[in-house]
Amino acid sequence: MEIGDIRIREMRQQDGRLRAVASITIDGCFVVHDIKILEKDGELFIAMPSRKTSEGGFKDIAHPINSETRDMIRDMILAAYRERLAQSQTE
Repeated sequence: MEIGDIRIREMRQQDGRLRAVASITIDGCFVVHDIKILEKDGELFIAMPSRKTSEGGFKDIAHPINSETRDMIRDMILAAYRERLAQSQTE
């Protein structure tokens, strides 16, 4: 699996934990939008796209099925986010 494109949209108002939203392109033929980049206690993490259930919780709409793939996606998205932040600070 190859992630060929990662797009980051920074959130202008950072009232809560949400820092940005990412989209990734997998193998040049499949896109996943609305991957949230969140921060809690100084740590960044991602949340896959989800929908609210009738019970009030959330269920992922799309997600990796193994931890190795999840770690790879997380690491690539967070690296792209940090790069975007660095570029924003130099502009």
